[in-house]
Amino acid sequence: MSLSLPEPITAYFAAEHDPAALARCFTAQAVMKDDDHTYVGIDAIQAFMAEASAKYGATTVPFALEHDDGAHVVRAEVTGNFPGSPIDLTYRFRLERGLVASLEIAA
Repeated sequence: MSLSLPEPITAYFAAEHDPAALARCFTAQAVMKDDDHTYVGIDAIQAFMAEASAKYGATTVPFALEHDDGAHVVRAEVTGNFPGSPIDLTYRFRLERGLVASLEIAA
């Protein structure tokens, strides 16, 4: 099954091991929530993503897309070096001007 995602979301998943490319997916004031932490701004998001990529080496495969209250909600299987791998996670994206304005990742 082929999943058709909006371009900013496709770019986000394509760049999962390239923190500089990931940073280009976000607005300057973007907010990202993951693992009970909130990261505000590109520098904070990029630093978190670089650390997570190095630590977990996770690979993400999106398999479902829904729309909810203006958000793009993507379900994805994530496999990596962490307890419980693989796991299905929910990525809730809000887009602005072709970039990710907010992203919330939850189990």
